Amino acid sequence: MKKKGKLIRNFIFFILLIIITFWILFKDESVTMIGEILGAIKIQYLLIGIVCMILYLACEAINIGRTLKAFNEKSSFIKNFKYAIIGFFFSSITPAASGGQPMQIYYMHKDKISVSNSTLALLINLSSMQIITISFAFISLYFNHQYLTHVLVICFIIGICLNLSALALLIIGIFSKRMSKGLVHITIKIMRFFKIKNIEEKAQKIENELLKYQESAVYIKSHKALIIKVITTTAIQFIFYYSISYWTYRALGLNESNIFQIITLQSILYATVSGIPSPGAVGVTEGAYTELFRVVYPQAMISSAVLLNRITNFYLFVLISGIIVIINQFKTKDLDEIV
Repeated sequence: MKKKGKLIRNFIFFILLIIITFWILFKDESVTMIGEILGAIKIQYLLIGIVCMILYLACEAINIGRTLKAFNEKSSFIKNFKYAIIGFFFSSITPAASGGQPMQIYYMHKDKISVSNSTLALLINLSSMQIITISFAFISLYFNHQYLTHVLVICFIIGICLNLSALALLIIGIFSKRMSKGLVHITIKIMRFFKIKNIEEKAQKIENELLKYQESAVYIKSHKALIIKVITTTAIQFIFYYSISYWTYRALGLNESNIFQIITLQSILYATVSGIPSPGAVGVTEGAYTELFRVVYPQAMISSAVLLNRITNFYLFVLISGIIVIINQFKTKDLDEIV
């Protein structure tokens, strides 16, 4: 119940962040003008943006399935897509996206997938995402450095450092046998301190999972082709995601800037804000978008652009994924186990 209460508080905080963010963005804007701009949207481009977001999730599902298959786990594309949606939803409403992977592991466990294998599969996919985020950001910076203000440069450096730190921890978590053993021993000590029942049985189960985990990690070291495939799919995944900013740009009737410029600007934006420990990086993303994308939008349209872009690549899919999570959970008997 305490965990459920925490999840509810996170969700309420998430909603408040959205309200405050858009109040700040639109408090000095003409509601009539914003309505006129949004009313003239070219729907065909908006639909392309929505399809790109679906393809973004589909690429993650492909990578989840690919890594699980490598560890001899059976999972269909539909289930993998479900895991991707669940991860997106819980990452969006929890600080620093901390809820996404644990909930994915939980649902995979319900589908009879080993915790050690699901954990390693998700660590590999997360590492791939960090590699692509950082690589694309540095490439994009070369083409767009002149558009960054002093404040944006500082934020970009902080964002890159956070992402590099996360990548280093992920790689250590995947391949360091010593560290993984140390974490298990700490876990067992904590269990003993709190006098948890059947501790020896639980400790043995954890040790067995660790053994499976290390065996899978050894497999990864000797199958570099799998890592290359995962990283390649992740690169395509993020191109789909970054291109959404271009399609919302075209939906607003603009065509002066090309798709390469907007994708690279979005790449810088994502690397800057993705490490921020607020649910969905709400507030920070909108503020950074406003500053960075002034180079492609007229001043009168920037607030509408922020709203449309975030609805397309975030808020709409938070709503859809939330509905899917609720429907999926109602199909199970243990409703309270979600948290």
